[in-house]
Amino acid sequence: MVLSNKTVLVTGGAGYIGSHTVLALRDQGYQVLVLDNLEYGHRDLVEEVLGVELIVGDISDYKLLCNIFQSHQVSAVVHFAAYAYVGESCSNPGKYYRNNVVGTLTLLEAMRDCNVSQIVFSSTCATYGVPTEVPITESQPQNPINPYGVTKLTVEKMLRDFDTAHGIKSVIFRYFNAAGSDPEGRLGEDHSPETHLIPLVLQTALGHRDAISIFGTDYPTPDGTCIRDYIHVTDLAEAHVLGLKYLFEDNGSDIFNLGNGSGFSVREVIETAKQITGKAIPIVEESRRAGDPPILVGASEKARRLLGWKPLYSDLNQIIEHAWNWHQKRHTKSSVETASSNTNAQ
Repeated sequence: MVLSNKTVLVTGGAGYIGSHTVLALRDQGYQVLVLDNLEYGHRDLVEEVLGVELIVGDISDYKLLCNIFQSHQVSAVVHFAAYAYVGESCSNPGKYYRNNVVGTLTLLEAMRDCNVSQIVFSSTCATYGVPTEVPITESQPQNPINPYGVTKLTVEKMLRDFDTAHGIKSVIFRYFNAAGSDPEGRLGEDHSPETHLIPLVLQTALGHRDAISIFGTDYPTPDGTCIRDYIHVTDLAEAHVLGLKYLFEDNGSDIFNLGNGSGFSVREVIETAKQITGKAIPIVEESRRAGDPPILVGASEKARRLLGWKPLYSDLNQIIEHAWNWHQKRHTKSSVETASSNTNAQ
């Protein structure tokens, strides 16, 4: 396959997972375009690090999408452009339905009308809700417990319908806790606000936060804290490249979990970060948060079997070391407003 003839549009490509996927696609020889409204994405990473074309715009702009598809002869879409803050989705669900669902509907209609028939979609393990068994397989019932998860599940159903009606083939990835940074330090995690455990712990190590909060210390786990499946963002990016290749090889639509198949507790993450950084990381123990399952770990055998996906960075030490290198490079004391510990999340 001559990849240089394939042009891929990456929506949300200036964000965390999107930018790493752009890097992986570029390195595999694809022609890559990024569409991002820059509400949360970073222009400098696309233009200065990735060196690909950035189109500032929104997935709800049908005319813009059609112009992109036609003028650039786009072969496929990799879709990351979604809002992803669970708490915000509960307080402002309309924002999430408008962007995640209606925006994606506009994208799919533009694809249909412009004969773009392949899409890789960034879904989430949040579509499962509280798991009925661990590790979580693709066949487990989907019962999301927040609007964010509901919007992702709605898009999954839309993709099935657009395949049936219009022949748009999709690979859907439901993944667990994205973490880490590009091993060479070119890209990394830079959210505002930040809600993910590892960057919050590292911000505490850098002195940008007074302490890291642990929400719940009485779960039925070995150390009483929640266990989560952390997957390196570079491994996630590679899975998206393989998913695109799977579609280009004329396979049908499919759904895959992406995780390491093992989990680490909140305390394990904090202790590992202490060892990696050599810094003190104060903690504050707080009560449980509603809706936090004790254990979330994914089964990814299907992706390994059908896509040939082999995670390279499943070790927690590697994940945190790569993230630490990025945070030291990207963030300085003067560039980050000190945040209070009560905004921490796991």
